[in-house]
Amino acid sequence: MAEKLLKRNEVPVNETWDLSLLYKTEEDMNKDIEKAKELAEKIGKFKGKLNSAGNIIDCMSLFEEYAILYDHIGAYVGLAVETDHTDSDLADRCERVMNIFNGLDTDLSFVESEIGRADEDVLKQAKEENAAYANYIDEILRKRPYMLSDETEEALTALDQTLGAGYETYLSAKHADMKFDDFEVDGVKYPLGYSLFEDDYEYDSRTPVRRAAFKAFSDKIRQYRNVTATAYNQCVRKEKTISDLRGFADVYESLLFSDKVTRDLYDRQIDLIMSKLSVHMRKYANLIKKVHKLDKMTYADLKLPIDTEYSPKVTIEEAKEYCVKGLSILGEDYVKMVEEAFDNRWFDFANNEGKCTGGFCSSPYRKNSYILLSFNGRMSDVFTMAHELGHAGHFRACGNAQSIFDTNVSGYFVESPSTMNELLLAHYLLKTSDDKRFKRWVLANMVGNTYYHNFVTHLLEAAYQREVYKIIEEGGSVQADTLDEIFTDVLKKFWGDDVELTEGAELTWMRQPHYYMGLYSYTYSAGLTIATEACARIEKEGAKAVEDWKRGLAMGSKLSPLEFAQNAGVDISTDGPLLHTIEIIGSYIDEICRLTDELQR
Repeated sequence: MAEKLLKRNEVPVNETWDLSLLYKTEEDMNKDIEKAKELAEKIGKFKGKLNSAGNIIDCMSLFEEYAILYDHIGAYVGLAVETDHTDSDLADRCERVMNIFNGLDTDLSFVESEIGRADEDVLKQAKEENAAYANYIDEILRKRPYMLSDETEEALTALDQTLGAGYETYLSAKHADMKFDDFEVDGVKYPLGYSLFEDDYEYDSRTPVRRAAFKAFSDKIRQYRNVTATAYNQCVRKEKTISDLRGFADVYESLLFSDKVTRDLYDRQIDLIMSKLSVHMRKYANLIKKVHKLDKMTYADLKLPIDTEYSPKVTIEEAKEYCVKGLSILGEDYVKMVEEAFDNRWFDFANNEGKCTGGFCSSPYRKNSYILLSFNGRMSDVFTMAHELGHAGHFRACGNAQSIFDTNVSGYFVESPSTMNELLLAHYLLKTSDDKRFKRWVLANMVGNTYYHNFVTHLLEAAYQREVYKIIEEGGSVQADTLDEIFTDVLKKFWGDDVELTEGAELTWMRQPHYYMGLYSYTYSAGLTIATEACARIEKEGAKAVEDWKRGLAMGSKLSPLEFAQNAGVDISTDGPLLHTIEIIGSYIDEICRLTDELQR
């Protein structure tokens, strides 16, 4: 039975990440805040003077120092909050620091505007004199058609925190205000929480407990559906307003601009998966129903593992060994980074009240990464670790090779290195065992976690989002009833009659923070498509393919999605890679069915 969550100050220190690797003390951080203020003052003296190559280069040099300090300080205060949203002191500190930088950023908003208006010959000279800033200058030029007046840009920067209030409201409701009561099954009481439900009960083999947990969880979050819908509506309407102000054709073009991809690539990712993958996933859902002899297949049963009695348990030390061996194909330098991550407390494994759910990796520029997850001792946690280590390796590579300005990579492929690591780990496990039951577990984990998470969970979110933005683009707004209806329609389209959408399924739109991050949800399947094809090449060609992959990671934002994929040997200008990836998923499901038949004989 799941246990009640500990308070943050009750968890063992060795299960928490070490923020002192970033700043030994808060005083050290405060010293850097003062340095940032001094740099901002020096940068401010260039206002009205960014009309020569020399001034642009000198200003950019100072601005780079400022950006690095902001990156480090923001991570230090922000990461602390993510581990305990119930700690008002941490929240207050973060708010105070962000207010300081919001003011500084407002004062410095002229930099991009003035560089964007500079004569092209001057910019060409600046790029020739300092190649490190060439890509950043090119990116500003790409933005030039959508830049507003200096006064408007300054106002938008000043309002940045206020305009982000929708996301803050969502996080506060989810992590600070929601208090879950115990639920009861057959006279036994079970504790409930966001992470307990998503990390534990959704996978529970006891059907009455699993379904009761889903109902109790849904009943609780339903109480917050209107405030959550209001927060989300504020977010998407803000995005539409900014899109109109900047002169984009529509909100889709605005949100895809930073990804450097076309609307066709975005729509293809959603449409093909909705139509082609759904057939395979319905087959997988029916296999779950058959194996577990369920009376019916409901939405609350979709995360149920194929083999609930065979769930390999691991310790953190064993997880480290799996990650080291599974990712060793990426080279000795990569293995050293993995070992450093475990040995130097890059991970936050603790499962405590107020902690952010799910997993993520934050990589302050040229510092160690910080990886958050809630460790439950399952083999599936190892895949989460490998996934986040993929992000760590990516940003270590591009951070070491590029200016901080060239580390803001396209969202379209930012999930490629993370999902690549999951595939490499799975393939390593398949190669090192002849046990049919273990092989089935690995394949089922790939389908039920790696591909399900990226090609189903986040893809359905993306399909839902697209419908939301259609309403917003037409001048409408979205309320809770509308969002329930949209998500229900998307689920019905994907699962058909093979999965019963029990009450609460429609509330799935409340559960993810990705909706507040533009069109981020669709990028998971896009990244995994590239990773699937590149992984096959690595296993076929070896060192040459690995070096191509690592070289692409080190290029950071200097590569567009098409260029990044091409460097890895994948042509995403066609639908071939996506269709092939869907075929691979189908083949995995067929193999799981075959192994199941053999094991049941």
